[in-house]
Amino acid sequence: MKIRQLSLFLENRPGQLRVPCKVLGDAGIDILTMSLADTQQFGILRLIVKDWQRAKQVLEAAGQVVNVTDLLALDVPDHAGGLASVLEVFERTGLGVEYMYAFGLRQRGKSATLLFRLEDPEGAQVKLASAGVALVSAEELFRRAAA
Repeated sequence: MKIRQLSLFLENRPGQLRVPCKVLGDAGIDILTMSLADTQQFGILRLIVKDWQRAKQVLEAAGQVVNVTDLLALDVPDHAGGLASVLEVFERTGLGVEYMYAFGLRQRGKSATLLFRLEDPEGAQVKLASAGVALVSAEELFRRAAA
């Protein structure tokens, strides 16, 4: 159920974000969601694409350093307090969140899909599934994105 994420370090100066976006666009690879976090010297661009292996190859061929990380996608109840209820399960089962961001897909009134980076994705899958948290497979995530 893991989702592969590509991470790139970018210098914190104008034009740096355009480069990986153009490289992927020229290769016909669609970015399904992304997150950019920065410091004064650099930024970390995190990307989710369907064909992560090919994306990694074309980015590296263009001189980018790419790191692959495993994330979990969770359906979080789409109502006030929905995320808090899922985070309560994290706390109860001893799971720490390194970072998270939205996938951008939402089933209004039902759920929103969030991506979580956790220290031990395999162990987290077991704990979350046992607690009744809805995990989303890569196949399902990309099916939803295509709909």
